[in-house]
Amino acid sequence: PSSLKHEDITFTSMSPAMKKTIGHRGIDPTGETTYKKTTSSALQGAIQLGIAHTVGSLSQKPERDVLLQDFEVVESIFFPSEGSNLTPAHHYGDFRFKTYAPMAFRYFREMFGIRPDDYMYSLCNDPLIELSNSGASGSLFYVSSDDEFIIKTVQHKEAEFLQKLLPGYFMNLNQNKRTLLPKFYGLYCVQSAGKNIRIAVMNNLLPSAVQMHLKYDLKGSTYKRRASAKEKDKSVPTYKDLDFLQDMHDGLLLEGDKYSAVCKTIQRDCLLLQSFKIMDYSLLVGIHNVNQACREQASKESVVGAVDQRRPQGQKPMYSTAIEAIQAEAGSIGSPETEDQTGGIPARNSKGERLLVYIGIIDILQSYRLVKKLEHSWKALVHDGDTVSVHRPSFYAERFQKFMCNAVFRKILLKTSPSKKRRAVTHGPLRKTAGAGPFLMTQTSSNSQHSFLQVSSETKDEPEGDHGKNWKQDFRFQLKCCN
Repeated sequence: PSSLKHEDITFTSMSPAMKKTIGHRGIDPTGETTYKKTTSSALQGAIQLGIAHTVGSLSQKPERDVLLQDFEVVESIFFPSEGSNLTPAHHYGDFRFKTYAPMAFRYFREMFGIRPDDYMYSLCNDPLIELSNSGASGSLFYVSSDDEFIIKTVQHKEAEFLQKLLPGYFMNLNQNKRTLLPKFYGLYCVQSAGKNIRIAVMNNLLPSAVQMHLKYDLKGSTYKRRASAKEKDKSVPTYKDLDFLQDMHDGLLLEGDKYSAVCKTIQRDCLLLQSFKIMDYSLLVGIHNVNQACREQASKESVVGAVDQRRPQGQKPMYSTAIEAIQAEAGSIGSPETEDQTGGIPARNSKGERLLVYIGIIDILQSYRLVKKLEHSWKALVHDGDTVSVHRPSFYAERFQKFMCNAVFRKILLKTSPSKKRRAVTHGPLRKTAGAGPFLMTQTSSNSQHSFLQVSSETKDEPEGDHGKNWKQDFRFQLKCCN
């Protein structure tokens, strides 16, 4: 089975009454979560002790260029409960902690602007927060107390595949900071009671300090891609492709440069995934509705203030937010013109409401192995093969791109000045772009005139001119929005 997705994550506590085992995850008689019969508290303790030791020992080693053999190194340290000359005493039971490619991952963390002391402080200073879920694969998720990092248990095949992927994957990241692919900051293994528990540390796509009013897991597939009744009962359900097409048929409306940046980034990422024969990945989309938040939080503290209190500005890992993922340049951190510090991509819905969109490609550790080929062949016998989620990597990538850049994201073409509109008519009637949505009318901040926004799914860049500048001035997004 594929790994559990971010979309299955909720912040609710797991019920002690739930005794059912899902994959390697279960519940012990006291109600505590277990993974391979290891309690969650013991696993968290082992993770924090192990990461603190490996990061500390790495700081004693001089910096150097990463060599190809660095990707194959595995360091191991034993943590007896009574302690040793190298390790402290603890009450989690004896365990061994393995660190994969420590020199390579240190280089990658530095590439993303993560200092060793920040990394260790985020993961080891305060207790990790367990994220409960009802997913089918049985993975465990933790988030660091400062909301920066996700720790996820991965299956043996996934860890093995990530190890093989590392050299080419991070060579691409080193050359190209614009990517929606997950950022892997570390790969570890806790050995206890004869069990191997492998974990990966990665960037947190959806900041918990920002309320997500809508959440989608999108693959570009329509076969059984609708949220279940049980999922819809959640406070913030994770909807799927058919739900998006039904509820947001006009898509998420982006200004021209943002639309082009998103689509070009998706295209590049899909080419890389295709080259590694990876498929069955998803685009996780979290949507914060600024207008709705204004109505809801009239008497609450602004989200921006809460975020500023959680972590000082400037310490966030570079290129880890959605806006940075599509606009990042080497040596810079995100977009200087974005006022929102939470990293959301500014957008509008068909009602003209302001949105902040958080996106990232998830579940990339699914190689197109024989079992998936057989799964697709069986489904194709019964259903239209082109609509099922499991498909050959080349077709999957092409379908994924088309769906995201035609149905999910739409480009807004600005038609502002009435005089310019009249001049345009003299050359011929205004026509809607094929596949475009309805015209939207919004109020500009500079005057009382109206501007018309045409929705388009064309990927060509179009000059914005002075009207584009006015649009950008009007399109400053802040979560603290009720003026």
